[in-house]
Amino acid sequence: MTDEQSFDEDPQLRALLGQADPARSLTPADPQGLARLLEDTMAHDLDTRPELQQTTELRRRGPLAWLVAAAAVAVIAGGGYAAVSSMQDNGTAPQAGANTSAGDPAADPTVMTLEAPSAVQGRCAVPTPELLGSAEVAFAGTVTAIDGDTVTLTPTETFAGESAEQIEVIGMSPDLRALGGQPEFVVGGTYLVSATDGQVSACGFSGATTPQLEQLYDVAFR
Repeated sequence: MTDEQSFDEDPQLRALLGQADPARSLTPADPQGLARLLEDTMAHDLDTRPELQQTTELRRRGPLAWLVAAAAVAVIAGGGYAAVSSMQDNGTAPQAGANTSAGDPAADPTVMTLEAPSAVQGRCAVPTPELLGSAEVAFAGTVTAIDGDTVTLTPTETFAGESAEQIEVIGMSPDLRALGGQPEFVVGGTYLVSATDGQVSACGFSGATTPQLEQLYDVAFR
């Protein structure tokens, strides 16, 4: 039995080729047109009709060649389906230039702004753990910058209120510092600071870190 006869009698091979045929969904060709094409083919020399010669060469290919072609079509189709399926499983395709990382170090730090103490009216109350413990904000920090009347501190420990990466104390006045109403902030110095209603507490409740002030904060917040 020849290869052509084996191909004609192999239903599985025909079914596989039928599924891979890209023209299977097209309307069947016109019988009259096919008859004219056949007559034209028989009446002309293939050497002078390259397009007919190419068609004839395709028809002469054995079943193995057609099987390899069908397998290639199936592999390509399967790969395309896998790619589309993977994109659907991931929800959306990745977009260039998109940044999805959290905690970007280039992002602006969280800043809390407090006002400097105002002039003290009357006599100062003696600092006690009970009075200090009622402060809405309390922290330990280091002064990292002084720009005009603004002092920037980096907190090292938060005792009360929300945490922040930086705290700015605005409205500092040299006159009030001389009268003892405001802490004497110096770049690089460490401080214990409390505040209520957005204003830094004076009268010894805020100031440079000392053993006495540390003990007062320890009792008030621990």
